[in-house]
Amino acid sequence: MSNHSPRNLPGFVICTAGAAWLAGAGIAHAGPCTVQIAQFDQKISATPPGPATGPTFPQTLGAQLHEQPTPRDVAHAEHIASKNVEAALERAQRADDAGESAACNAALSEAERLYEIGQ
Repeated sequence: MSNHSPRNLPGFVICTAGAAWLAGAGIAHAGPCTVQIAQFDQKISATPPGPATGPTFPQTLGAQLHEQPTPRDVAHAEHIASKNVEAALERAQRADDAGESAACNAALSEAERLYEIGQ
């Protein structure tokens, strides 16, 4: 017997209705900048990996004096920059969950600055 029989239809309808209700509940409780957080995530996901993409870290004094960074220096800077972006996104999510629009937007602006989005 096929799974598409009329006897399975009520279970399918109940599951579909339950999923729709749960999805609607999530949207109804969205914070003030949930959409902006999702858009930021999409921008980051759409960015191809490479040396010219990703979060940035301030230039060191050595770099300003024309000293070449070691691979370890570069890896350390990338790690710190990634941690800074993660922290900004966590602050944005906490503020969004608490309904604090200004704090959420400030944290998202920091994450965008670190990724040099919109600059």
